[in-house]
Amino acid sequence: MSQDMSQFSMGWNYPSNILTGVGRIGELPAVCQALGMKAPLLITDPGLANLPMVRDIVLACHDSGLGIAVFSEIKGNPTGKNVLDGMAAFRDGGHDGVIAFGGGSGLDAAKAVALMANQREGLSLWSLEDVGDNWKNADADAIAPIVAVPTTAGTGSEVGRASVITDEVEHVKRIIFHPGMVPATVILDPELTAGLPPTLTAATGMDALSHCLEAWCSPLYHPMAEGIAVEGMRRVCQYLPRAYVDGSDLEARMNMLVASSMGATAFQRGLGAMHALAHPLGALYDAHHGTLNAILMPYVLRANQQAIGEPMVRLGRYLDLRQPGTAAVIDWVLELRERLAVPHTLAALKIDTQQADKVGQMAVADPSSGTNPIAFDANQYRDIFVAAVEGRL
Repeated sequence: MSQDMSQFSMGWNYPSNILTGVGRIGELPAVCQALGMKAPLLITDPGLANLPMVRDIVLACHDSGLGIAVFSEIKGNPTGKNVLDGMAAFRDGGHDGVIAFGGGSGLDAAKAVALMANQREGLSLWSLEDVGDNWKNADADAIAPIVAVPTTAGTGSEVGRASVITDEVEHVKRIIFHPGMVPATVILDPELTAGLPPTLTAATGMDALSHCLEAWCSPLYHPMAEGIAVEGMRRVCQYLPRAYVDGSDLEARMNMLVASSMGATAFQRGLGAMHALAHPLGALYDAHHGTLNAILMPYVLRANQQAIGEPMVRLGRYLDLRQPGTAAVIDWVLELRERLAVPHTLAALKIDTQQADKVGQMAVADPSSGTNPIAFDANQYRDIFVAAVEGRL
């Protein structure tokens, strides 16, 4: 009897030009010029906009003859309005490219601006939500070139083909997707992350882990992503505690930047229930995405345990855990969270269960739920959420 080969029918896409190392940010003007930019718009968040690192970048670009400007009106969970305002700044300033600079919020907003700024009049951002072939609504040739420079090690948005943007009218996070959104060049310079506070180091680092871990557990066929995911988790295991304790440890910072990019590369295999829950919780409570994933992680692993036994054994062996398996991985996650002072419950973020039914319904509708190892229904998502609020593991 012939084997059903349909499970192997996949399309794979990987990022390309990534510059790594201390001081590589000095190459930014030349990188922009190589992409044909004459007047890039640097898009970042308000917390970074007035820091010396941004002022130095602007000065270096000016000295190289680039007509650079800065846009920073972006929330921690970027909104549709933030993108519209960025598009206006891009057009009004006569810009021809985007420097996406910062953490996940700045990078996601910047990529969305680059995607939308030159599109035909009347095209809605939400019409490019990652549903079916919506991305084909956009003109790929109209996407502005992007250089991405992450200052946190978590989202991996610098190598991603999507942006997570909050629809403030519907109070829901929407994934905006287009294969042309992936930045043309990425600069991973650990010195830019050295000043990140321990709390954000922990939250963003656990976000990188969540990407690798959910990609590892996905049922889709993508062996290349599996290999990247498991090595990304090893690097988180080895280097996140070091970066947390000593922010100036550039070796740890470099390896966490790499782990972050690896996580976002790996999750082309898919995500799962952690993100299916974190997206609605971020939209409803405006909580930090990485912190949400960090708290949800062991509860989702427990809920998925019947379907992830074999990959958890392999992961446990790779991480050199005692008695590899789901229980050992959960114990490792709990121990890591404790070392990083990550809260054990969503209640610590002032999240209660009043909207539990709505959270369950939003989670099952989230695109990330489609590649969870178990196809949870809204009630099951509700139960996981309530357990995470109450601390019932």
